[in-house]
Amino acid sequence: MRRFSESYLRRTRAGMWDDSRAALADLDLDGRARILDVGCGTGEFTRVLAEASDARVVGVDADTDLLSVASDRAGIEAVAGDATRLPFAADSFDLVVCQALLVNLPDPTAALSEFARVSSDLVATVEPDNAAVGVDSTVEAEAALDRRVRDAFRDGVATDVALGDRVRGLFADAGLSVVGTRRYHHRKLTEPPYDDHDVRSAAKKATGEGLDRHEADLRRGLDDDSYESVRREWREMGREVVQQIRDGEYRRAEVVPFDVTTGRV
Repeated sequence: MRRFSESYLRRTRAGMWDDSRAALADLDLDGRARILDVGCGTGEFTRVLAEASDARVVGVDADTDLLSVASDRAGIEAVAGDATRLPFAADSFDLVVCQALLVNLPDPTAALSEFARVSSDLVATVEPDNAAVGVDSTVEAEAALDRRVRDAFRDGVATDVALGDRVRGLFADAGLSVVGTRRYHHRKLTEPPYDDHDVRSAAKKATGEGLDRHEADLRRGLDDDSYESVRREWREMGREVVQQIRDGEYRRAEVVPFDVTTGRV
């Protein structure tokens, strides 16, 4: 399973669900008594669940470092555990949910089967469709390069990072009856005034560090010559990003679609 840092989760989930929670309507959050958030990480989504309901909300994650952050959030219980071997008895919760978890698991159906075991009513997943991410940038080459890199990463990574609405099929495999699917668009902006993260991110593009962290996966999706070519173009693009930030002209918008799929046990 892929692992993420606290800073990555905080930045990529910043503002998510603050604009609208309409896509969570099928979860019937205000009617829940016991909610489990699997793969909760630092508790970004667990917080949303706790704010939107009067339920007992529990977050479970295998990464105890991330879990320590979640445990500091008000109204959340944090428990260490594996998504495919949950440390709870059958029917312990009336809603079991996860956000951006299945795309990082080699066997997402096994996790869904565990969700169904410990839920007495509903199971819900919030999974990104990374094949449909949209990027707009003041640096002309960035959007096309971003698309090329994302496509190569999807081809090379060991898990299905573009599940999207295809989660419905996995629900059926796990014996869940699909209630519905709703789409949520998470928009992330980079614009003046820039913060330290914006500046560091631009520097990583200019040096190629951002690509290098995923080199093994990208090389599986590209041949060696193509990878080296993309890396050169990426660094050149990054230098233009750095320059535009210095001039106060850089703007980037990224829209990530998430599909909220709900099923009944």
